[in-house]
Amino acid sequence: MSDQIDFRHTQYGFNWGAAKIIRCCSDSKKGWVVFRVETEKHGIEVYVTKTGKVSVSDANGEWTKSKEAKP
Repeated sequence: MSDQIDFRHTQYGFNWGAAKIIRCCSDSKKGWVVFRVETEKHGIEVYVTKTGKVSVSDANGEWTKSKEAKP
């Protein structure tokens, strides 16, 4: 049994263990990027603006902070 987690570069990202990280799209003029994290059970998209704001969503819609969460 191997203790190493499989890591492999792909055409648009990389696979690391059960996760697939895929670069989706970007706008160099506006400075935003979108990438996707997928497993066999779930997938999310991460949108990052040039100022560093982050939005995370899945098939059910955008994720939001809970009221209990503190920055």
